Amino acid sequence: MAFDGITVACMAHELHKNLSGGRISKIAQPETDELLLTIKSQEGNFRLLLSASASLPLVYLTQTNKPSPLTAPNFCMLLRKHISGGRIIAVTQPSMERILRFEIEHLDEMGDQCRKFLIVELMGKYSNIIFCNEQDQIIDSIKHISAQVSSVREVLPGRPYFIPDTQDKANPFTLTEEDFVRRVAEKSCKLSKALYTSITGLSPIASEEICHLASLDSDRPATSYEPEELIHLYRTFGRYLDPVREGGYEPSIYYEGKVPVEFSCLPLSIYDNCRCEHFPTVSSMLEQYYAERNTVTRIRQKSTDLRRIVQTALERNIKKYDLQAKQLKDTEKREKYRIYGELINTYGYDVPQGSKSFQALNYYTGEEITIPLDPQIPVQENATKYFDKYGKLKRTFEAVTALLKETDEEIQHLRSIQTALDIALQEEDLTQIREELMESGYIRKRPSGSKRPKITSKPFHYISSDGFHMYVGKNNLQNDELTFQFAKGNDWWFHAKGAPGSHVIVKADGVELPDRTFEEAARLAAYYSSLRDSEKVEIDYVEKKQVKKPNGSKPGFVVYYTNYSMMIEPDISGIQLVN
Repeated sequence: MAFDGITVACMAHELHKNLSGGRISKIAQPETDELLLTIKSQEGNFRLLLSASASLPLVYLTQTNKPSPLTAPNFCMLLRKHISGGRIIAVTQPSMERILRFEIEHLDEMGDQCRKFLIVELMGKYSNIIFCNEQDQIIDSIKHISAQVSSVREVLPGRPYFIPDTQDKANPFTLTEEDFVRRVAEKSCKLSKALYTSITGLSPIASEEICHLASLDSDRPATSYEPEELIHLYRTFGRYLDPVREGGYEPSIYYEGKVPVEFSCLPLSIYDNCRCEHFPTVSSMLEQYYAERNTVTRIRQKSTDLRRIVQTALERNIKKYDLQAKQLKDTEKREKYRIYGELINTYGYDVPQGSKSFQALNYYTGEEITIPLDPQIPVQENATKYFDKYGKLKRTFEAVTALLKETDEEIQHLRSIQTALDIALQEEDLTQIREELMESGYIRKRPSGSKRPKITSKPFHYISSDGFHMYVGKNNLQNDELTFQFAKGNDWWFHAKGAPGSHVIVKADGVELPDRTFEEAARLAAYYSSLRDSEKVEIDYVEKKQVKKPNGSKPGFVVYYTNYSMMIEPDISGIQLVN
C-alpha cells in the first residue's frame, strides 16, 4: 500500500491527538532526507520520524533512536534556531493530500510570539520537508528544487509555498454525487483506476476495495457502467470513508504466511484469505510493516548470489536433460534392428544375392514386414550389421537412462533449493543453504582447516489447534534431520505430492491425531512448497516409519510406498507459530 491520503489522514488524527500542546525538545537529522524530533507532551515523550526518502517516505511515532552526524546539517541547525522549544498547535492534512502540516508556536529573537509551519510532503520521488513562515513563504527545505528540476513549482528559500494541482483531482469530502458520476464516467480506463485518478487520497488498493464492497468489477471500463451503478458506487465510497471522517481507523497488516503483503488503516475485504494482525496505533503498524518488509528485502538481496548459482546450474541441467531425452528417443528403434537381424537369420537363406530388400513374416506380431538390405554385402552379413546396431543402441539406452535419472534428480534437487531460498527469512537460513551447495559441489568448498560456520537456523515450530507440535524444515538438510533424526516411528510425515517443499513432522506421542491437526499439518506442507500460489495442493502423508532414504540420494530426497493423500488450500492463517 502506498502512503496514501487515507493513511495520512489517520496519521494526522493520531499525531494531533498525541502531539498537540507538546514542546519540541530535540531536533536531529540522522539522514540527509530524514528528521527525528523529540516532543514532550502531556501524553508523554515521543520521537517523531519524518522521512522524505524518494523510495520510502514515512511519518510515524517511534521508540527507536537513531545516531546523528557529529556536525548537524544546515537544515537541522535552522530548525533548531527557529522551533527548538516550540509548541505544536495542530497537525492537519490539507484536502486529503499526502501532506502533513505541523503548526508550531514559538518565540522569535525579540521574544515575540509567532508561528511557523513544518510541512511534510509524502509523494514518492517528489517527497520533501518544507519549513514556512505565517505568510506561507518558504524559509528552507530539506531538498531544494529549482526551476531546472521542476517547471511546476520551485522549492527554494524565499519562494511562496503552494500545493501544485497538476492532476485535477477532487476532494473526497466535498465531492457531490453528480460530480462523482461525471468524473468517473468520463474515464476510459478500468473502474478502479478511474477512482484513484479522479479523487484525491485514494490508492489503487483502496479503489479495488471500494469496487469490491460495491460488488462491481474493478477491471471493467468505467464508461461501460450505468449511472445507477455509479451512484451505488458513490454511496459505497462515502460509507468507506466514514471512519476517516470520524477518526475510527483500524490499523492492520495482512500476511501471507510470515510475509507482510499489505497494510491499511481501514479493513480490506479483498485480503480475507490472508492473516490479519491488528495494531493499537497507525505508527506501530507502519513501524512493524516496514521493519518486516526491510527484513524480507534484505534477505532477498543477500540471497541473490545463491539464487544466481542455483538458477545457472538449473538451466544447465535442463539443457542436459533435453539432450539426453533426445538421445534416448533415438534408441527407440533398437528393437526393430534386433528383429531385422533375427528374421534375416530365419528367412534369409533363400534371398538372392544383391537384393535390396525382402519381405518376411514377423512372428512376434504376425504381420509381414519389408526388411532393407545392403546389396553390396552377403545377406547374412546384413543380419550381423543389424545386430551390431541393436547392441550399440541398447548400450546407449542403458547408459542414457541412468544419466537421465541422475540429471532429473539433480533438477529436482536444485528446485528444492530454490524453494528453500524462498522460505528463508533470516541470514542463518542462508548459511545452511550455502553449506548444502558446497556439499553438492555448486560452490567451491572452503580451504581445509578453515572454520565451519555455526549453524543456528532451526525448523519452524507450530502448535496445532489441538495442541500437537508441528515442525517444518526450512531446507533439505533440515528436512533430513527432522525426518530421520528427530521424528519417531509413529510420528506423522507430510509433503506436497510431486513438488519441492518442506518435510512437515507432527509429533504424535503415541496418540491418534484429530482430523483438524491432519488438515493444519497439510496446510503447512502446502504453504512451504513450490505450489504455495495454487488454490489447492495435493499432500501425501504417512507415518514416519514408512519413509525411507535411498543410499546415495540427494539431501531431502525420500521414498515411500504406502500413503494417504488430501487436497488442501495453502493457507496457514490461524496456525500458531512458536518461533
